Amino acid sequence: MDTPDAISDFLTTRRARLTPEEVGLPDFGGRRRVPGLRREEVALVAGMSPEYYKRLERGQAKGVSDAVIDGVSRALRLDEAEHAHLHDLIRAASAGARPRQSERPARAVQVSAATRQTIDAMSTVPVYVQNGRLDAVATNALGRALFSEMLDGAPAPANAARFIFLESRAQTFYRDWDAQTRQIVAVLRTEAGRSPYDRRLSDLVGELSTRSDLFRKLWGAHDVREHRAGLKTIHHPVVGDLDLTYQAMDLASDRGLQMIVFSAEPGSASRDRLQLLANLTETAAEARG
Repeated sequence: MDTPDAISDFLTTRRARLTPEEVGLPDFGGRRRVPGLRREEVALVAGMSPEYYKRLERGQAKGVSDAVIDGVSRALRLDEAEHAHLHDLIRAASAGARPRQSERPARAVQVSAATRQTIDAMSTVPVYVQNGRLDAVATNALGRALFSEMLDGAPAPANAARFIFLESRAQTFYRDWDAQTRQIVAVLRTEAGRSPYDRRLSDLVGELSTRSDLFRKLWGAHDVREHRAGLKTIHHPVVGDLDLTYQAMDLASDRGLQMIVFSAEPGSASRDRLQLLANLTETAAEARG
């Protein structure tokens, strides 16, 4: 992935969504050739020269300080995830030459024995472990049953982005499929900023861009997002509609992996249906011996 182009495209899309009034500047009228703020206006609000900001937006980011990143982030009203993404992009550009293989961050495709033992012991809630590319690295038994539509029959490792964009059944499985597509792309964009030399991630983005017009459109928006907590509304083929909250936690012992734990509100229909799925999963395991 071309980091200078990524910086340029990200900053351009962020300023395109703002108006002078939103950043406290007067609008003197006149036709604007592009939507949103002009580069000079971003520079003014960020407290830097227009020429310096123009060089930054062209991807010339070597040596850019944290103070400059903070100023641009304030000027463009970046949220926490966007600020971190800009920092990652500029850090990668400042690093210059492509890092040696040993310096690249690992993106594991399996969990340690200790993590495997832990997630298997969490038998009352679905647990799902993924890496930054959204590969399904591990699940407990209930997690596999919950995401059977994505996992069953898929070559390992199954990938959430491939499922949601390339498998038609994803549109039935995710009741808020449109929102899920935007979230998935935003999470991958964030990972691309953190890991610009991840060849498997580049290959995944290339595959999805070629095979899905929607993915290509959403990827071009340069939206980013951290995957930490929220609500999943799904339609399970066996137990029906489920509204599940989730918490995502980085695994300190397994670098680059995130464990996601799902739960349902006590006393809700979703809780009853999740318990039914747990009972069916346990019965099936006992039958297999």
